[in-house]
Order: sequence, then structure tokens, then C-alpha cells
Amino acid sequence: MKNYTITVNGNVYDVVVEEGASTGAPVAAKAPAAPKAAPKAAPAAAPKAAGGAGSIKVEAGAAGKVFKLEKKVGDAVKRGDAVVIIEAMKMEIPVVAPEDGTVASIDVAVGDMIEAGAVLATLN
Repeated sequence: MKNYTITVNGNVYDVVVEEGASTGAPVAAKAPAAPKAAPKAAPAAAPKAAGGAGSIKVEAGAAGKVFKLEKKVGDAVKRGDAVVIIEAMKMEIPVVAPEDGTVASIDVAVGDMIEAGAVLATLN
């Protein structure tokens, strides 16, 4: 058996390859282990709202482009309400409020490219 560490798109995987008894050639590879550490998303832009940032972050689950802003500063939201819609791989993906609150800031604009984990908005 041979152990390899492979990095793909910033994700690190440990892979074990077993050698065949008769030929010595690799015959099987186990599924990659869970990533050890994913790279941190780039810091979000400074809040564009004058009211300041809230304490509850609304973060992107995937990288993509901001397609639509569903809420604006001052809007009340319930847990699960769409705040921002992002477009990734030609799909529209809603980014929802993690809990009830009021939108304190919208930190992106339509058309902005964002990374997974980027803060898109904050709530109070």
C-alpha cells in the first residue's frame, strides 16, 4: 500500500493505493478522505449600507455571481427567507436568513463575483 496526499483546487485529500499481488500494478484506490482544510474565502467588501453591520452574517454557500437582491436594508426577515440570489453553474441559488431579524447591511451588489463563505449581508 502507498499513501499519497493530493491537492485538487485547494482541497487536500489523503489517498491510499493498494498494489496487486500478481502484477504489482495499482488495482484500487479508496475514495478520497474528507478535505483536511479548504482555503478561506476572500474577505467580503466593506458594507455598502450606511447603517453599519449587524451581528448575524448571511454567507454564500457557493461561489458565483450575485444575481438578485431579494431584501434591502431595514427589511424584516424570518429564518429561511431569501435575502440574496446567486447564480452558479447557470442555476439560481437563494441565500437565506439563518434566523429571524432585520437586514442591517447588504455587502454586495448585483453582478459581483463572490466566493463560497463570503458575507453577503448582515442581520440584527
